[in-house]
Amino acid sequence: MGECTLITIPISHYCEKARWALERAGIPYRERAHMQIVHWLFVKRAGGGMTAPVLVTDDGRVLPESDEIIAWADARGELGLYPDDEVRELERGFDERLGPEGRRWMYNEMRSRRDLVLKYGPTGVPAWERRMLPLAWPVASRVIDRYLDITPALAAQSLAEVRASFDEVAERLSDGRAYLTGSRFTAADLTFAALSASVLLPPEYGVPLPQPDELPVGMATVVRELRSHPAGAFALRMFREERRAHARA
Repeated sequence: MGECTLITIPISHYCEKARWALERAGIPYRERAHMQIVHWLFVKRAGGGMTAPVLVTDDGRVLPESDEIIAWADARGELGLYPDDEVRELERGFDERLGPEGRRWMYNEMRSRRDLVLKYGPTGVPAWERRMLPLAWPVASRVIDRYLDITPALAAQSLAEVRASFDEVAERLSDGRAYLTGSRFTAADLTFAALSASVLLPPEYGVPLPQPDELPVGMATVVRELRSHPAGAFALRMFREERRAHARA
């Protein structure tokens, strides 16, 4: 098995989905991490669109979406992450709702903490990007706000959507099942946990994330609240039990 190339924004929860699947399948890959906006050049050059992750497989295929990467890793590693159509439906719902809404809320909350952006945002990126970030961030943050449609009012709506998603997951788990669709780990569990990371900041994430004691007070309060929610506790358990066991050293 040859080495693949995974182009990422290191903190992106969609990129975490891809890392998680590849590592669970034991597929060797080299991560090429880039900062937001700069990543556009590299994903386009690799054959993707405007978003990360993009995976270039060992046989030259280009997979430009996280769900495509999971499905490919599942088939290559014979993981059994897609036992039925219910799993695909849940994955699609989390991709379309939880992922964007949690991301918008997180970016809005972090706008006042430039120090945390500079500390955690550039993990693994080329040195020139790290050096450029302090100067470029004021302009870059405005571009990101426009591209992702981030405003305080919309961020508040996004948090309500995140809470609604968590409530739906908690209801699904209320019968005591171990995983979202029953007794086995699937792509639905992986996707929910990975995309919850923007509001939970799990310590087992693929790159370091700030923890509640470092966050603005209001953001920390919400993170702690959601960590204690049954769905949040479930996602954190997935990171501890299903992510950490397969993470690269």
